[in-house]
Amino acid sequence: MRMRPPVTLLALALLAALVVPGWLSQRTAAAEELKRPVAVMFTLDRPLDGSMAPVALAAGHGLFGAEGVTVTITTAKGSPDAIARVASGESDIALADINELIRYRDSGGSQPVKAVFVLFNKAPYAIIARKSRGIHGLADVDGKTLGVAEGDLSIRLWPAIARYNHLKPETIKLARVGAAVREPILSAGQVDAVSGFSYLSAINLRDRGVPAADLAVLRFADFGCEAYGHAVIVNPGFAAKQPAAVRGFLRALTSGLQLAIKDPAAAIPDVVSRMEDGSRELELERLQTVLADNVLTSDVRRDGIGGIDPARFERALDQIGDDFKFHHKRPQPADIFDDSFLPPADSRLVN
Repeated sequence: MRMRPPVTLLALALLAALVVPGWLSQRTAAAEELKRPVAVMFTLDRPLDGSMAPVALAAGHGLFGAEGVTVTITTAKGSPDAIARVASGESDIALADINELIRYRDSGGSQPVKAVFVLFNKAPYAIIARKSRGIHGLADVDGKTLGVAEGDLSIRLWPAIARYNHLKPETIKLARVGAAVREPILSAGQVDAVSGFSYLSAINLRDRGVPAADLAVLRFADFGCEAYGHAVIVNPGFAAKQPAAVRGFLRALTSGLQLAIKDPAAAIPDVVSRMEDGSRELELERLQTVLADNVLTSDVRRDGIGGIDPARFERALDQIGDDFKFHHKRPQPADIFDDSFLPPADSRLVN
């Protein structure tokens, strides 16, 4: 019986020369794929201002890139538009009012979009009034004319605040106005007060020459409003496919927020550089107001930034129900907020 000749060392060497380079190239390609940054389309619900310094800092200081994401920032026409973009997949992540998200989720055919990070621990809803028109406290709004801009979100929580504070909303005249003229008509004395965001309308009015001593800023949060404010929301498909990218985005945003808290003045150049005709003084005042009134709350100082208190969220849902009648099942906090993407607790504590 003839024996098969043994495989020679030369044949083995030739085989290795053919196989090993291909195997190595596949390993190299796989490694490069793992290292390749994930592209994220991120939408702000309105033009950039000082309140969004954490985003500007994360982008300007390379914090997003360090977390393996490349972020393209776009601007929507309000929170409903930002939510719609995320729901359709046009945007992967957005910053939008969480209370508007709650209403969206109750609509027919809505996508299971959830918030994953709360930026404003307290909603910035407020009544901004002129003391010279006889308004010094919330009870003084009875019988007055309140300017309400088209698309204003704060007015939707007004029924709950009025009921909680035993006001007579039927005596208050609501004057519907364009968003562009809300502050001018109050400055001109055509209305007694306006509803809006405290860090926007109040500061804009002072910039228009209305003396600070003549302004009464009646923040809903000071009168029983439990609502959270703007939050990061994410497309459910993107979250499922790229969970590491969502976590990396939030880590970068958390770092940007910590930088803004540590030194607000140093954060403003990154903001103003992305604005047209931005004022450093105005945007610094806006950022400082947001940090003091909406971000650095007692809840945040105790539990850290980004999360929610489920019991408080339940109460906020009840307040939304004063104006908005849920057509479907009343949501639970877990239906709206997903805490599984949050950075570690120690990185979210405020020093």
